[in-house]
Amino acid sequence: MRVLLELLRIIFIFAILATLIGGIPHAIYSNIGIHTEKYGWTAMLGVFILIFVLYRNKLQFSGWYEGKGREKLPIAVSKTLIISAIVLLLSPPILHFFIN
Repeated sequence: MRVLLELLRIIFIFAILATLIGGIPHAIYSNIGIHTEKYGWTAMLGVFILIFVLYRNKLQFSGWYEGKGREKLPIAVSKTLIISAIVLLLSPPILHFFIN
């Protein structure tokens, strides 16, 4: 039962945070004239990576699940994922200007 509750918690965390955090780049890029329907998927992928790092390093320790696999990501992996997410978040303007 705890595993099911934790799975539902993960789904809600990702859905709510992706909606809230994903709306920020979408609004910014729409205001400066970048086609978010064409390149917005890269920003959303970056948002999902950031949420994953946040969950693995902070949020998983406050849930219902108390079994195996509850450990933080290694620092090198966290830094790599965060840098990748930042590059993905900044890529829609770059793609827009180089491809168009």
